[in-house]
Amino acid sequence: AEEGRVAIRQARKDANDEIKQRQKDGELSEDDSRREQDDVQKLTNQYVERVDELLKRKEAEVLEV
Repeated sequence: AEEGRVAIRQARKDANDEIKQRQKDGELSEDDSRREQDDVQKLTNQYVERVDELLKRKEAEVLEV
């Protein structure tokens, strides 16, 4: 599960780096950059929560046996 979280966070970092580069290159305004970074964070939170849910479900399955 931790590996999944790390992979998700790395994807967030890569996306944010690309957004910042696009802003630096003038392709995005500061507001658009912030909006996109917020969207990336929301997706990150959703996927981390999903990993946590799957982990809890798997732990419960293991404990039942």
